[in-house]
Amino acid sequence: MHFPLRKCYHVIKVGILLVIIVTIFTLFEQWRGGKRSARAQDVDALEDEFEKQVLEDEARIIPGLGEGGVAAHLVGEAKRLGEESEKALAINVYLSDRIAYNRTLKGYPGQDPSSPFVYLKEIILVDDNSTLPELKGKLSHYIRTRLPPDLIRILRLPDRVGLIQARQAGSQEAKADVLVFLDAHCEANEDWLRPLLQRIKNNKTAVVTPIIDMLETDTLEYQPGNVDFEVTRFESRKTLYVGLTRARLAGARFAKGDVLVFLDAHCEGQADWLRPLLQRVKESPTSVVVPIIDVIESGNFYYSVQDPEAFQVRVRQGLMRARMTGARAARGDVLVFLDAHCEAGSDWLRPLLQRIRHKRDAVLTPLIDVIDQTTFQLDAAEHFQVGGFTFMGHFTWIDVPEREKKRRGSDIDPTWSPTMAGGLFAMNRAYYWELGAYDEQMAGWGGENLEMSFRIWQCGGTLETIPCSRVGHVFRSFHPYGLPAMSDTHGINTARMAEVWMDDYAELFYLHRPDLRKNPKIGDVTHRRILREKLHCKSFQWFLDHVYKEKFVPVRDVYGFGRFQNPWSNLCLDTLQRDGEGTPLGVYPCHDTLQATQYLSLSLKGELRDEEKCAELQYSRHIPEDNIDGEGRRVLMVTCHDKDRGQVNILSCI
Repeated sequence: MHFPLRKCYHVIKVGILLVIIVTIFTLFEQWRGGKRSARAQDVDALEDEFEKQVLEDEARIIPGLGEGGVAAHLVGEAKRLGEESEKALAINVYLSDRIAYNRTLKGYPGQDPSSPFVYLKEIILVDDNSTLPELKGKLSHYIRTRLPPDLIRILRLPDRVGLIQARQAGSQEAKADVLVFLDAHCEANEDWLRPLLQRIKNNKTAVVTPIIDMLETDTLEYQPGNVDFEVTRFESRKTLYVGLTRARLAGARFAKGDVLVFLDAHCEGQADWLRPLLQRVKESPTSVVVPIIDVIESGNFYYSVQDPEAFQVRVRQGLMRARMTGARAARGDVLVFLDAHCEAGSDWLRPLLQRIRHKRDAVLTPLIDVIDQTTFQLDAAEHFQVGGFTFMGHFTWIDVPEREKKRRGSDIDPTWSPTMAGGLFAMNRAYYWELGAYDEQMAGWGGENLEMSFRIWQCGGTLETIPCSRVGHVFRSFHPYGLPAMSDTHGINTARMAEVWMDDYAELFYLHRPDLRKNPKIGDVTHRRILREKLHCKSFQWFLDHVYKEKFVPVRDVYGFGRFQNPWSNLCLDTLQRDGEGTPLGVYPCHDTLQATQYLSLSLKGELRDEEKCAELQYSRHIPEDNIDGEGRRVLMVTCHDKDRGQVNILSCI
């Protein structure tokens, strides 16, 4: 059989074309295989470099240093380097890098067992565009080689959003029933979370806070409190943590909901950042742990084997927006927010989860101990305090009111707190979103804690401190970071809060910050007012009448308020912008408009006072220059009290 010549040529062409295609495909596969091989070699090289860096970090750790939460001290050149790092970052990072990431905290009498590991479901690390290389590839390598990699993933944000919106974003991703917010510069003790969760389980509207002990910024010493309580089933008085081993005190059943824990880290040393992470993996029944890393600069990308490109933060957004991003990524039932400069105590999480399980709308904070920023020594007061506020818009610590001591029944019961510091708390995730999460138009840091505190109470929830949950926290002497786009984020955020939640009492805030009245920088708060209406929230007057009855309000329970003026000299009594304890009350020419320094009230007790302090007549052998009467008597502004008559009827003495 013969083919025509034309058909033969056609077959030859087709054959040649197929050979060319196969050759090209083969060469392409060889080239791509070479690229893959080269990429694999690059990855292996990077992994080797990361392993080398991690081993170097681990070699710096001094065994036993700071163990048990005791103060740690360096000598010689190491001491000098530590002091320099503390001056730069308000925490002794050099020392922190030499303390074991998972040190134990034995500052409490009696040790409780670690939390069941079965409760841990997922850990999400949220990177708010960190420029620190150790928080990129090296951190990914550390997680893969030292921690359960199937439990941990990294979420990197496309923009820097700040604290409020970061928490908001993180919360939106959360799936757990309870949200727990904590500052990162904390150390939580064993079983700190279970009491918070127990309270939330019993009362969904409760917003709870733990008792906050102190971590020294220089030595990282942990100072736990020794809160005594008396239980009839015991023959003698025992300290708080001894009783934690008894189911009767902490709750007979454990919470089994998922938990999301956020850690906020900015300008933190790697050891400070990893220490709370490792503690939570080891000791707490968390399901999700989310550190949120705030940075100042943007634009740098660091290689990560875990391919977090989709979550990379390109612009620094601040603490709140970073937390929001983390919350959006979370899938647990409970959100826990922590600062990076924390160390969690033994089993710190379970009490929070237990409380949230019983009361879904309880927002909880652990008891916060203090870690010294220089020595990392843990320290805590014998009695814990709860949160208050000033009309200037600042958070304050106040003693637990007597009426609250009677209401709660015992020293280990959930304790109502008017406000929270905001750095560390736990919350049902669904309730977090129902309540409005964070105000995403708040930038940077500041004001969000009071906004959330007022919103929790006024909208039907409760804010509670859980004494059985303890976390160590480094209270730094200054903030080693800033937000370049807006320097007064605290003032502007607080003004947004006042516009939405304080009603007519917002005027007391504007008395201190008249520059923010109707300031366009505040932005539009319409959507937050709509949220308040939607949730049928109560008035700020209700908050003062029912939640914070002890709060002195300069315009109520007084004979009068305003300026105290000498009409002949046009001089007014003036605090002279001195806020310290025991500073003299002075005089100054009266301002044309009423200013905060000349705003005083005459209380029904006869006290001459500003918001926080009363004028007290004291006698001295030495006549100071600012003495009022020239007879050895002077008037000082001191904390108001009922101990003597020195603060009563002061006007008759001056």
